[in-house]
Amino acid sequence: MAKLKKQLGLLSVFAVASGAMISSGLFVLPAIAYAKAGPAVILAYIIASILVIPSVLSQAELASAMPKAGGTYFFVERSLGSIWGLFSGLANWFAVALKSAFAVVGMAILVEVVLHPIQLSPWQLKIIAVLCCLFFTVLNIVSVKHTTRFQIWLVAILLVILTVFTVLGLRTVEVARYTGFMGKSTMTILATAGLVFVSFGGLTKVVSVAEEVKNPSKNLPLGMILAWFVVTIFYIAVIMVTVGVMDGTELTQSYMPISMAASKFMGNTGFVLLALAAIAAFVTTANGGILAASRYPMAMSRDKLLPPILANVNERFKTPHISILLTGGFMIVAIVTLDIEVLVKTASTLMIILFILVNASVIVMRESRIQSYRPKFRTPLYPYIQIFAIAVYGILIVDMGKIPLLITAAFILLSVAWFLLYVSRHVSRASAAMHIVERVTDRSLRTVTLEDELRDILLERDDIIKDRFDNLIGQCHIIDVQGRKPADDVFRQVAQILEERLDVNRYVIFEKLLQREQQGGTIIQPGFAIPHIIVEGQHKFDILLVRALEGIDFPEADVPVRTMFILVGSKDERNYHLRALMAIAQIAQEKNFEKRWLNARDIQAIRNLILLSTRKRDTAK
Repeated sequence: MAKLKKQLGLLSVFAVASGAMISSGLFVLPAIAYAKAGPAVILAYIIASILVIPSVLSQAELASAMPKAGGTYFFVERSLGSIWGLFSGLANWFAVALKSAFAVVGMAILVEVVLHPIQLSPWQLKIIAVLCCLFFTVLNIVSVKHTTRFQIWLVAILLVILTVFTVLGLRTVEVARYTGFMGKSTMTILATAGLVFVSFGGLTKVVSVAEEVKNPSKNLPLGMILAWFVVTIFYIAVIMVTVGVMDGTELTQSYMPISMAASKFMGNTGFVLLALAAIAAFVTTANGGILAASRYPMAMSRDKLLPPILANVNERFKTPHISILLTGGFMIVAIVTLDIEVLVKTASTLMIILFILVNASVIVMRESRIQSYRPKFRTPLYPYIQIFAIAVYGILIVDMGKIPLLITAAFILLSVAWFLLYVSRHVSRASAAMHIVERVTDRSLRTVTLEDELRDILLERDDIIKDRFDNLIGQCHIIDVQGRKPADDVFRQVAQILEERLDVNRYVIFEKLLQREQQGGTIIQPGFAIPHIIVEGQHKFDILLVRALEGIDFPEADVPVRTMFILVGSKDERNYHLRALMAIAQIAQEKNFEKRWLNARDIQAIRNLILLSTRKRDTAK
């Protein structure tokens, strides 16, 4: 499977996340929201910003544990299963692509406003939008680095213009315009918060390019949280100025409220400047939207949920060109033929449902107790913040209307149908939810594939290069002792296994293990032993792991041994013998090692626990 190149840093993550938020939510929506809530529109934006926090934190946790292309789709598929994964992938692709198409159309309309008094026909506007869409599509194919560099510059220019607007505007704000700030009912303000909530939805789309982010466990959470904080500040400041300088009636009737507000204290220059800022905002949404949306079909294709051609990565540019072309093509069709405004409402409904699934995914991943689920960033106040978010988002969905809900239901039915017709014949992957079923029912359902996949993701995330010790652990025999047993019985079982692996007589191995204990105990700390012996021959070395939940009784030990690493090697391997002992000592000192060792649900989980240790890898041959 072709890999995407890691080339996005913290600044790129911030630019993609913030650029996806600042568009219609700031340059169009405030007028509609003001008509509903009056000056309290400011409070509505603050509430909406708070409501998105659980999803930002949950996405950050999942992305720090599973930095893979597809973002939300990947998280939901691995935690809740293929049907919900299908729904998540299709819904994400549809929602992000449509909102990007809407942004391109909005950009074309703003171009006409800037060119005033030149009047363009609807078809001329669509041609401009299609050409812009083609440009962004080509840019995304040619280079992710150039795409994000373009995004960084646009976001930087946009934030500078908004800073100028805020600083100059605060000087001319009339306090009287905030009269009746709480004149609307609490329910009206909350309903308005639900309306503007979609303004923050683009923030989490950056996780779809997680696989292309350098040091994702740090840069993704930090970039998303910084984007949320900075954009929230600008949202509140810009809307405060807009409400404070414009007449209420004029504001509710404006299609370009921020530009009109700028004209009040900066004249026509201010109007044009903020219109250009609005264009830049729509460009960042469209450009970042194609970047994010195109990763969903690619990720689904990798997982055999869609035809394999969509997973192709261009050899020259290292970008998923087929998936990008599909996304760009869909946007062009939407621009030319569809009533995008209606479909954008549907996209908003889908986005809220996806937020519910993301918060549910964190709960499922945590409760599955998969050893290899190890996010570098953990959501605080778990699980209360996720439960709160799921409840509130459920209320917001109700206010979206029948048509968006019906279209959402159609997406779910489409996902089920496609799963039955296509996916079920190609995929047998178990989700984290199945791990919970295993734990609750105490039945083995053979769902080790997810645990192994997460292990491989973490090895890649943390740039862990396997050494000889890792290779030995990957192939070693592991005994999970049932019940409490004396050490002699366990040593006999060990000797029988190692006889076949090392071609050394089992009785010789057994006697050497007993002699080693008589010469000096191998228990290095209560409950942890490292029996190690030398055998005849050359180039012989093996490790065997033993876990005994109820304990192994050693003659001289007061505490039964639950963890045992057995090392057997020939004399010529003495140097490596010592290095292996050092590696084991580092593993034993890791935080929560004993707890994880005892809680590992099976032999494969025990193996993964050792492979994912943060010990210093041995580069010596």
